[in-house]
Amino acid sequence: MTKQLLRRLKQKVNILTGRKSPVKIEVECKHEWYGNTYGGFYVHPDILSKDSIVYSFGIGKDISFDKAIIEKHDCHLFAFDPTPKSINWIKKQQLPSKFRFFEYGIDSKSGFVNFNLPKNKNYVSGSVINHQNVNESDFILAPMKCLTDVTNELGHNYIDLLKMDIEGSEYEIIESILTSPVQINQILLERHERFFVDGKAKTAKLLKTLKDNGYALFAVSHSLEELSFIKIETSANSTRSTNKATQ
Repeated sequence: MTKQLLRRLKQKVNILTGRKSPVKIEVECKHEWYGNTYGGFYVHPDILSKDSIVYSFGIGKDISFDKAIIEKHDCHLFAFDPTPKSINWIKKQQLPSKFRFFEYGIDSKSGFVNFNLPKNKNYVSGSVINHQNVNESDFILAPMKCLTDVTNELGHNYIDLLKMDIEGSEYEIIESILTSPVQINQILLERHERFFVDGKAKTAKLLKTLKDNGYALFAVSHSLEELSFIKIETSANSTRSTNKATQ
């Protein structure tokens, strides 16, 4: 039995048992996996170049995705994470010259917030959102910025690719990202519906919000959690509509 067949069977089991909600590929375009199995995402590589601007929110202790972007396209990547363990880990790494790291996270508005730390002390990632994996009584005061303030600070009026692995906050901030004045060609995010009792409803709303703002799903990871979206109006030449289901 091939690995691909095993993955498909696992996906079907996850959907049939209700562990994960199904998603549908909406456009077909070239996509390649960047990074390792744990920290990677599918990317449409043909619309990236050395002049591209890439934002990566949520680093943890894994920059395999970020390194792959820089190695393959020689472009600037801007990484963000307010998590203490992540900040300390980054300081000990030999980083590519085009990798810039900022010790704050993304939120719907700028300011300091209670950032909940993980219940399991061996874990790295915390979250602004209270969910089953964090301890609401164990938190730090962390700086957060909305996307508009980030791009104004860094002097960017467009983003070629924005990646988010932000432990459940994606559901709360996606609308503020999409209503910012900055054009974004690709949005990659990890959905954390498993963290919430109403996780499937949160995912459904997130998918609708992205679709309503002109984005289409073009790739999904084997775990069904890493979702890759592309802006249709800026990428019409490299995509085509499809109703293919990912199950």
